[in-house]
Amino acid sequence: MSPKIVVAGTANLGVTVPVDGFPLPDGPTRRPPWIRTGVAGVGANVAGTLAGLGATVELCTVIGADLAGDLVRTALRRQGLLGRGAVTGPASSVSVDLVSGDGRRAGHTHLQGVERAAYPAGLFAEALQGADLAVVTTADFARPLLETARREGVPVATDLHLVSDAAEESRRPWLNSADILFCSHERLPGGPLEWIADVFAAYPGCLIAAVGCGAEGAALGLRDGTLVRARTEPPRPVRSVVGAGDTLFASFLHAWMTTGRPVEALRGAVLHAAWTTGSAWADTGHLTSEGLEELSRTHPVQVELGRWDRERTA
Repeated sequence: MSPKIVVAGTANLGVTVPVDGFPLPDGPTRRPPWIRTGVAGVGANVAGTLAGLGATVELCTVIGADLAGDLVRTALRRQGLLGRGAVTGPASSVSVDLVSGDGRRAGHTHLQGVERAAYPAGLFAEALQGADLAVVTTADFARPLLETARREGVPVATDLHLVSDAAEESRRPWLNSADILFCSHERLPGGPLEWIADVFAAYPGCLIAAVGCGAEGAALGLRDGTLVRARTEPPRPVRSVVGAGDTLFASFLHAWMTTGRPVEALRGAVLHAAWTTGSAWADTGHLTSEGLEELSRTHPVQVELGRWDRERTA
């Protein structure tokens, strides 16, 4: 049965530009081989991935009444993601991502209009009726919605993205609320296993803690001590890593909510994330559940099982 998932997060007008490498040299106007413009943002990325896999999705986001907002609405409408949850705010968010051929990226996101917005809690509560899961991103307008989800008795999933430790004050509301918690490995000083152990020690309500590790796949811990590691080579040449972490997160959630099998959920999520890196834009790289299953038959994913409560090195 298809899960109903409500996503609270940003939907940006995004531009992706390929570059030769970093740092960027000074010089005259470049003529890159391609430039891609579309809808970006964590909320839109996660919602698009979930919808492509077959989930019933409601996107709760803030879009300005401006030209950027018109383009975002058009893109969301084409994806079937523009509904009652999209409210009008002071201005739309806009992002530019520079991506190099080796997979590195430099993101620039302007969120000032969205950061000033207050999302109506009553509308979010209405969207949560009958929902199996609430994905509450770290957008400023989404912070108060954590309490709404808890009040409605809906489990919460959050991706903290770049975080340095399990006590980071700015992320405490999400850490205190999440049943399922993801983050990136990029700023973790002690590695994924230390992060997983620290999360379970500090936040008794968290049931699943996972770390996206870029080209090395992902590591996931369950509260019972189980550790799952998964890794695969990209099925296609890498064009852009923008949105791959969102695909990892969303794909795991869909499989977990559908099957309840964490090992297979992480296996498929890592494969889906690796597949999306072959697209210049995240919303063109999503697979259906059938497409992901077919790919899994021909492309191997390395999976290792262990114990996070016994291993403390990554």
